[in-house]
Amino acid sequence: MFSRYCRTVLCTPATAPERFASCHGSGADICLVDLEDAVAPSRKEEARRSAVRFFTAARGLPVRCAVRINPVVEPDGVRDLLALRDFPVPPEVVLVPKVESPRDLEIVAGVLGGPTALFAVIETPLGVQRLPEIAAAGHGLCALIFGSADYAAALGIGPAWDPLAHARSVLVNSARAHDLHAIDSPTFDLADRALLRRESLLAKQLGFSGKIALHPEQLPVITEAFTPTAAELAHATRVVEAALRSGDGVTTVDGGMVGKPFFEAAQRLLAEFGPLTHTGSVTRTP
Repeated sequence: MFSRYCRTVLCTPATAPERFASCHGSGADICLVDLEDAVAPSRKEEARRSAVRFFTAARGLPVRCAVRINPVVEPDGVRDLLALRDFPVPPEVVLVPKVESPRDLEIVAGVLGGPTALFAVIETPLGVQRLPEIAAAGHGLCALIFGSADYAAALGIGPAWDPLAHARSVLVNSARAHDLHAIDSPTFDLADRALLRRESLLAKQLGFSGKIALHPEQLPVITEAFTPTAAELAHATRVVEAALRSGDGVTTVDGGMVGKPFFEAAQRLLAEFGPLTHTGSVTRTP
């Protein structure tokens, strides 16, 4: 059963097939094999061949598998797309790095065709500047991902949270304006659990759906941060029930005044995290 949400996306290099089974069994909402940053230029072709096994090995497992290709404006990105067309088990999700134009997504969708979900990685100043038009691109776009490392490098600063808060906010606003998931960049210090928890909670408060994980040990912290508690779900249920009783008019729940924005937020929360009545999906609802 696939997740309806994108709390965790766990990355593993395509050149490390010994990690594939661990990734598939990690419990991540999306398991991602990387052909881009985690692969040295001299090993790109090897990575493409190895990535085939990432998807065939997951056949029949309750996991959602994705691949991050190289930028479509580079030769290796073109080679990745052509290789994906021949994968015996095609990826359900393709992460497109360094997206700066809707045209990048159009190229990927045009080459791959089919129901492939696209996640656009926004990691350059031009990409941030063009976020509104990228978010509106369509072509199977389901999520925007913030790439803090490349974006910070382009600005000539470090990847600390505060200086990048504005770009994150713009990304979330653009994503939500078009009913897309928003996924935050990884916490690169694998040993600092407190930093991971802090950044995960800050991302949730900004409106992100989830966060990239670089190691399975990061998953519990991220999952906890982006999963509503039983008390939060119970409150949302009471809000929805109050909306039905009041005919969507202003009313009170648990001593607080609530109205239409609160009703809609509660309905979205329950739709995403309430009891499953059918197989979930990260694809957009028409």
